[in-house]
Amino acid sequence: MVINAVTEPVKKQTPLTVLYDGACPLCRREIGVYQGLQPLRSDSPVCFADVSDAALALPPGTSREQLMARFHVRGRDGQLHSGARAFLMLWAALPGWRWLARVASLPGATPLMELAYRGFLVIRPQ
Repeated sequence: MVINAVTEPVKKQTPLTVLYDGACPLCRREIGVYQGLQPLRSDSPVCFADVSDAALALPPGTSREQLMARFHVRGRDGQLHSGARAFLMLWAALPGWRWLARVASLPGATPLMELAYRGFLVIRPQ
């Protein structure tokens, strides 16, 4: 269950967990694309958690507002990442997107991607 993937203590095989704003139509559409893909490694699942769902338990030290304001991914190591870095982690785990993660990991690319993402947040549907 996705809720457990977010709140249970970090274990060696903690899944990559995508924390997204399911109240945002554009976000739901993009996440739907990702959900339709099988992770590159069968032993490394990707879970999806809609943080707009008030019943969802949140990772310790976070708020619903914080998680809905930006795209977040909880890595397999249990660390929470947001923005461009979160997208890179997700893309690296999915077929058809890994190439973009590699390009965006080139020197200087991630800061530019973060800048573009922050620009998008200004115009994102509320």
